[in-house]
Amino acid sequence: MTHPALFLIPVTLGDTEHRRSLPAYNLDVIRGIRHFVVENVRSARRFLKKADPSIVIDDLTFCCLNRHTSPLALAGFLEPLARGESVGLISEAGCPAIADPGADVVAIAQQKNYRVTPLAGPSSILMALMASGFNGQRFAFHGYLPVDATARAARIRALEARVYSDDETQIFIETPYRNAALAADLVRLCRPATKLCVAVDITCDGESIRTLAVGDWKGRMPGLNRRPAIFLIYK
Repeated sequence: MTHPALFLIPVTLGDTEHRRSLPAYNLDVIRGIRHFVVENVRSARRFLKKADPSIVIDDLTFCCLNRHTSPLALAGFLEPLARGESVGLISEAGCPAIADPGADVVAIAQQKNYRVTPLAGPSSILMALMASGFNGQRFAFHGYLPVDATARAARIRALEARVYSDDETQIFIETPYRNAALAADLVRLCRPATKLCVAVDITCDGESIRTLAVGDWKGRMPGLNRRPAIFLIYK
Protein backbone atom coordinates (compact mmCIF):
# COMPACT_ATOMS: atom_id res chain seq x y z
CA MET A 1 0.00 0.00 0.00
CA THR A 2 1.49 3.29 -1.08
CA HIS A 3 -0.82 5.60 0.87
CA PRO A 4 -2.07 5.15 4.44
CA ALA A 5 -5.86 5.10 4.54
CA LEU A 6 -8.91 4.01 6.45
CA PHE A 7 -9.72 0.87 4.49
CA LEU A 8 -13.35 -0.27 4.62
CA ILE A 9 -13.06 -4.05 4.55
CA PRO A 10 -16.17 -6.09 3.66
CA VAL A 11 -16.65 -9.56 5.10
CA THR A 12 -18.73 -12.49 3.96
CA LEU A 13 -22.47 -12.42 4.69
CA GLY A 14 -22.35 -15.82 6.36
CA ASP A 15 -20.22 -18.91 6.69
CA THR A 16 -19.20 -19.07 3.05
CA GLU A 17 -15.92 -19.18 1.19
CA HIS A 18 -14.12 -15.85 0.89
CA ARG A 19 -13.48 -16.35 -2.81
CA ARG A 20 -17.23 -16.44 -3.48
CA SER A 21 -17.74 -12.76 -2.65
CA LEU A 22 -14.40 -11.10 -1.78
CA PRO A 23 -11.74 -10.09 -4.35
CA ALA A 24 -8.21 -11.41 -3.91
CA TYR A 25 -7.01 -7.79 -3.82
CA ASN A 26 -8.69 -7.36 -0.44
CA LEU A 27 -6.34 -9.90 1.06
CA ASP A 28 -3.32 -7.98 -0.25
CA VAL A 29 -4.61 -4.91 1.56
CA ILE A 30 -5.41 -6.79 4.78
CA ARG A 31 -1.87 -8.18 4.98
CA GLY A 32 -0.50 -4.64 5.17
CA ILE A 33 -2.73 -3.45 8.03
CA ARG A 34 -1.89 -3.77 11.73
CA HIS A 35 -4.69 -1.68 13.26
CA PHE A 36 -8.38 -2.55 13.02
CA VAL A 37 -11.68 -1.06 14.17
CA VAL A 38 -14.23 -3.85 14.59
CA GLU A 39 -17.68 -4.56 16.02
CA ASN A 40 -16.62 -7.81 17.63
CA VAL A 41 -12.96 -8.66 18.24
CA ARG A 42 -13.51 -12.41 18.31
CA SER A 43 -15.33 -12.59 14.96
CA ALA A 44 -12.90 -10.12 13.38
CA ARG A 45 -9.94 -12.25 14.46
CA ARG A 46 -11.68 -15.32 13.05
CA PHE A 47 -12.34 -13.54 9.74
CA LEU A 48 -8.71 -12.44 9.39
CA LYS A 49 -7.35 -15.88 10.23
CA LYS A 50 -9.68 -17.48 7.71
CA ALA A 51 -8.61 -14.94 5.09
CA ASP A 52 -4.95 -15.80 5.61
CA PRO A 53 -3.84 -18.41 8.19
CA SER A 54 -0.33 -16.94 8.13
CA ILE A 55 -1.53 -13.68 9.72
CA VAL A 56 -0.19 -13.41 13.28
CA ILE A 57 -3.25 -12.17 15.14
CA ASP A 58 -1.29 -11.23 18.27
CA ASP A 59 0.68 -8.69 16.21
CA LEU A 60 -2.52 -6.76 15.48
CA THR A 61 -4.40 -4.19 17.54
CA PHE A 62 -8.19 -4.02 17.69
CA CYS A 63 -10.51 -1.20 18.77
CA CYS A 64 -14.06 -2.29 19.48
CA LEU A 65 -16.90 -0.22 18.03
CA ASN A 66 -20.42 -1.09 19.13
CA ARG A 67 -23.44 0.51 20.81
CA HIS A 68 -21.51 0.73 24.10
CA THR A 69 -18.59 2.69 22.60
CA SER A 70 -18.30 6.28 23.78
CA PRO A 71 -18.40 8.84 20.92
CA LEU A 72 -15.37 10.46 22.57
CA ALA A 73 -13.33 7.33 21.90
CA LEU A 74 -13.90 7.24 18.16
CA ALA A 75 -11.27 9.81 17.14
CA GLY A 76 -8.64 7.82 19.05
CA PHE A 77 -9.36 4.79 16.86
CA LEU A 78 -7.79 6.68 13.95
CA GLU A 79 -4.58 7.76 15.70
CA PRO A 80 -2.44 5.35 13.61
CA LEU A 81 -3.40 7.35 10.51
CA ALA A 82 -1.79 10.44 12.04
CA ARG A 83 1.42 8.39 12.26
CA GLY A 84 1.15 7.29 8.64
CA GLU A 85 -0.22 3.80 9.38
CA SER A 86 -3.37 2.41 7.77
CA VAL A 87 -6.46 1.35 9.71
CA GLY A 88 -8.97 -1.31 8.65
CA LEU A 89 -12.67 -1.03 9.46
CA ILE A 90 -14.45 -4.41 9.61
CA SER A 91 -18.20 -4.88 9.94
CA GLU A 92 -19.94 -7.95 11.34
CA ALA A 93 -21.44 -8.77 7.94
CA GLY A 94 -21.18 -7.30 4.48
CA CYS A 95 -19.95 -3.77 3.86
CA PRO A 96 -18.73 -1.45 6.64
CA ALA A 97 -20.68 1.77 7.26
CA ILE A 98 -23.81 0.50 5.45
CA ALA A 99 -26.48 -0.05 8.11
CA ASP A 100 -23.46 -0.28 10.40
CA PRO A 101 -21.97 1.85 13.23
CA GLY A 102 -18.72 2.16 11.31
CA ALA A 103 -20.22 5.16 9.52
CA ASP A 104 -19.33 7.27 12.57
CA VAL A 105 -15.64 6.41 12.21
CA VAL A 106 -15.72 7.16 8.49
CA ALA A 107 -17.29 10.57 9.23
CA ILE A 108 -14.40 11.43 11.57
CA ALA A 109 -11.85 10.30 8.97
CA GLN A 110 -13.47 12.59 6.42
CA GLN A 111 -13.49 15.50 8.87
CA LYS A 112 -9.77 14.99 9.50
CA ASN A 113 -9.08 14.73 5.77
CA TYR A 114 -7.72 11.19 6.00
CA ARG A 115 -7.87 9.05 2.89
CA VAL A 116 -10.89 6.69 2.98
CA THR A 117 -10.75 3.67 0.66
CA PRO A 118 -13.76 1.32 0.32
CA LEU A 119 -12.98 -2.21 -0.84
CA ALA A 120 -15.33 -4.27 -2.99
CA GLY A 121 -17.51 -6.86 -1.29
CA PRO A 122 -21.05 -8.09 -0.75
CA SER A 123 -23.87 -5.75 0.30
CA SER A 124 -27.00 -7.74 1.13
CA ILE A 125 -29.11 -4.63 0.54
CA LEU A 126 -27.87 -4.04 -3.01
CA MET A 127 -27.73 -7.74 -3.89
CA ALA A 128 -31.35 -8.16 -2.83
CA LEU A 129 -32.34 -5.16 -4.93
CA MET A 130 -30.40 -6.54 -7.90
CA ALA A 131 -32.27 -9.85 -7.73
CA SER A 132 -35.72 -8.47 -6.92
CA GLY A 133 -36.69 -7.13 -10.32
CA PHE A 134 -37.66 -3.84 -8.67
CA ASN A 135 -36.78 -0.24 -9.52
CA GLY A 136 -33.02 0.20 -9.12
CA GLN A 137 -33.14 3.86 -10.19
CA ARG A 138 -35.18 5.02 -7.21
CA PHE A 139 -34.98 3.14 -3.91
CA ALA A 140 -34.76 3.82 -0.18
CA PHE A 141 -33.37 1.73 2.66
CA HIS A 142 -35.10 2.23 6.00
CA GLY A 143 -33.27 -0.13 8.35
CA TYR A 144 -35.49 -1.60 11.05
CA LEU A 145 -39.21 -0.90 11.24
CA PRO A 146 -40.84 -0.05 14.61
CA VAL A 147 -41.29 -2.89 17.08
CA ASP A 148 -44.62 -1.57 18.39
CA ALA A 149 -47.39 -3.24 16.36
CA THR A 150 -49.43 -0.08 15.79
CA ALA A 151 -46.42 2.01 14.78
CA ARG A 152 -45.11 -0.76 12.54
CA ALA A 153 -48.45 -1.11 10.75
CA ALA A 154 -48.54 2.63 10.14
CA ARG A 155 -44.97 2.57 8.84
CA ILE A 156 -45.66 -0.31 6.45
CA ARG A 157 -48.66 1.51 5.01
CA ALA A 158 -46.62 4.71 4.64
CA LEU A 159 -43.79 2.90 2.84
CA GLU A 160 -46.24 1.16 0.53
CA ALA A 161 -47.77 4.55 -0.29
CA ARG A 162 -44.31 5.79 -1.32
CA VAL A 163 -44.02 2.90 -3.75
CA TYR A 164 -47.00 4.22 -5.66
CA SER A 165 -46.55 7.98 -5.16
CA ASP A 166 -42.79 8.14 -5.84
CA ASP A 167 -42.22 5.02 -7.99
CA GLU A 168 -39.61 4.01 -5.39
CA THR A 169 -38.53 0.60 -4.13
CA GLN A 170 -38.70 0.36 -0.33
CA ILE A 171 -36.13 -1.82 1.46
CA PHE A 172 -35.94 -2.78 5.13
CA ILE A 173 -34.69 -5.43 7.54
CA GLU A 174 -35.67 -7.02 10.81
CA THR A 175 -33.98 -8.78 13.70
CA PRO A 176 -33.83 -12.42 12.51
CA TYR A 177 -36.06 -13.80 15.28
CA ARG A 178 -38.80 -11.33 14.28
CA ASN A 179 -38.61 -11.99 10.53
CA ALA A 180 -41.67 -14.22 10.40
CA ALA A 181 -43.82 -11.67 12.24
CA LEU A 182 -42.76 -8.90 9.84
CA ALA A 183 -43.44 -11.08 6.81
CA ALA A 184 -46.91 -11.87 8.16
CA ASP A 185 -47.61 -8.17 8.69
CA LEU A 186 -46.52 -7.33 5.15
CA VAL A 187 -48.82 -9.96 3.67
CA ARG A 188 -51.68 -8.81 5.90
CA LEU A 189 -51.31 -5.06 5.45
CA CYS A 190 -50.09 -4.48 1.89
CA ARG A 191 -52.29 -4.45 -1.19
CA PRO A 192 -52.61 -7.89 -2.81
CA ALA A 193 -51.09 -6.52 -6.04
CA THR A 194 -48.06 -4.94 -4.35
CA LYS A 195 -44.90 -6.92 -5.05
CA LEU A 196 -42.90 -8.31 -2.11
CA CYS A 197 -39.37 -9.68 -2.43
CA VAL A 198 -37.96 -11.74 0.45
CA ALA A 199 -34.21 -12.35 0.21
CA VAL A 200 -32.75 -14.82 2.72
CA ASP A 201 -29.19 -16.07 3.37
CA ILE A 202 -27.73 -14.11 0.46
CA THR A 203 -24.50 -15.71 -0.92
CA CYS A 204 -24.88 -18.65 1.50
CA ASP A 205 -25.82 -22.26 0.77
CA GLY A 206 -29.45 -21.72 1.79
CA GLU A 207 -29.91 -18.59 -0.34
CA SER A 208 -33.49 -17.84 -1.37
CA ILE A 209 -34.52 -14.66 -3.23
CA ARG A 210 -38.10 -14.60 -4.47
CA THR A 211 -40.52 -11.93 -5.67
CA LEU A 212 -44.28 -12.43 -5.67
CA ALA A 213 -47.39 -10.30 -5.45
CA VAL A 214 -48.42 -10.02 -1.81
CA GLY A 215 -51.61 -11.91 -2.57
CA ASP A 216 -49.58 -14.85 -3.87
CA TRP A 217 -47.29 -15.26 -0.87
CA LYS A 218 -49.72 -17.26 1.28
CA GLY A 219 -48.20 -20.66 2.00
CA ARG A 220 -45.03 -19.87 0.05
CA MET A 221 -42.95 -17.98 2.60
CA PRO A 222 -39.57 -19.64 3.28
CA GLY A 223 -38.50 -20.47 6.79
CA LEU A 224 -37.29 -17.16 8.22
CA ASN A 225 -36.53 -17.86 11.86
CA ARG A 226 -33.04 -16.66 12.78
CA ARG A 227 -32.00 -16.28 9.14
CA PRO A 228 -30.69 -12.92 7.87
CA ALA A 229 -33.26 -11.47 5.51
CA ILE A 230 -33.95 -8.37 3.41
CA PHE A 231 -37.52 -7.29 2.59
CA LEU A 232 -38.40 -5.15 -0.43
CA ILE A 233 -41.72 -3.86 -1.73
CA TYR A 234 -42.58 -2.32 -5.08
CA LYS A 235 -45.46 -2.18 -7.54
